[in-house]
Amino acid sequence: MEIQKEMKKMTLGHEIGAGAMCLKCKDKCEGFELHFWRKICRNCKCSLEDHDVQMASAESKKVGKLFEDTKYTGLIAKLKTDGIPAYRGNKVTFPEPAKGIGKVVTFEWAPRVANQHLVERYMELLPPEKRPVSGTQGAEYRKRQMAKQLPEHDQDPSHCHELSPGEVKIMQQYVRKCKDEALGVGDLKLLEELVGGVTPSGAEGHAAQGGKSCPETDLKDGTRSLPEPEPQAYKATISTTGSAGAQGNSGKDYLCFHCHQEMREGTPAVYADRAGYDKLWHPACFVCCVCTELLVDMIYFWKKDKLYCGRHYGESEKPRCGGCDELIFSNEYTQAESQNWHLKHFCCYDCDCVLAGETYVMEKDKPVCTTCYMKNYAMICVACQTPIEPEAQRVSYGESHWHAEPKCFQCSGCSKCLIGQRFMAMKNMLICSVECKKILQKTNPPTNVVI
Repeated sequence: MEIQKEMKKMTLGHEIGAGAMCLKCKDKCEGFELHFWRKICRNCKCSLEDHDVQMASAESKKVGKLFEDTKYTGLIAKLKTDGIPAYRGNKVTFPEPAKGIGKVVTFEWAPRVANQHLVERYMELLPPEKRPVSGTQGAEYRKRQMAKQLPEHDQDPSHCHELSPGEVKIMQQYVRKCKDEALGVGDLKLLEELVGGVTPSGAEGHAAQGGKSCPETDLKDGTRSLPEPEPQAYKATISTTGSAGAQGNSGKDYLCFHCHQEMREGTPAVYADRAGYDKLWHPACFVCCVCTELLVDMIYFWKKDKLYCGRHYGESEKPRCGGCDELIFSNEYTQAESQNWHLKHFCCYDCDCVLAGETYVMEKDKPVCTTCYMKNYAMICVACQTPIEPEAQRVSYGESHWHAEPKCFQCSGCSKCLIGQRFMAMKNMLICSVECKKILQKTNPPTNVVI
């Protein structure tokens, strides 16, 4: 019954972002139109995140569904309209200028801790271009990583293309395993709080000092205003009794699990509960082991002592289709050009014709049929002005191309075949000798190159 429910509600959401301008192609794109199954624009072939689409609501629902039925339910809330779980992102604003940033700022997301000083220090330790300050490059970076690292079609069958009931069941089992064994959210503490025996408070929020939380103020726009704490209230002494995370004999040397560099007292440390207390990270080092990008909103997937983003954790469990970008939950699929493909999705990138058993050409890592290649990508022979077939030999010089045949690659003066011979080029004309050059110079300027 549950599988039938998933099958009935399957949709690719073609209304989302319809007509939005492409930020890459500008006026060259007529507006976003979602391809039936490729997750790209049919007009310009750019992704949804490359278009000017407001995705806050959709992203909130996507992450909300990811956290549903997990210990992180405190990070989501049910929407009154449709009961769909929505991610309660931690957008915060500071009432006073943040040290090191230079102005009153609003962060599109910040670690869920009540200590403003700790949040400020965390942000200062991130690369400037990756700080999620509203209206900046960092906020755009977070938006793109949210789409890239947590594909909706990796966890929700209703966003996949024509799954069979059996594939839906396998996908549901995969999602359950992912939530039970790998999904986590990073926790932020001062180093001395972690190694001094203070246990992180989990996804529900963090205690500031002695179990007391700093008061928060909810603003009208949904952000939270955090009062400035007293920094000295967060000083502590690092334990020297072999606390978890210690590396070395002194009990005071704590190394980042990623870069293996020292972690200093008074600085924020990121902790992942699935990894255990013996592993800590610098804020800028809490990254995916495959793409090395910051884990968006500190959402991670832990497997065999490695941190993954959602996308690359999925690819460590299942093959991903090079056509539709979905994980493959079928036992039957094909491999070509170092990629995996659903059998029905190994198609021409331009016209969508099935390529199984057909000749194709790779263009920018995408397969195209020979018809589309000749129409859209083939080089034009300077001599005969016809496209050069993909299997045909050709001769290239600069931006000029010729069929490697006597009738095309020949002297413009005497028609001598120049394949394997020395020649001169003059305005796309080929010349075999000084004598032919003199004849042609009577009607052409002397701009030439000896090859």
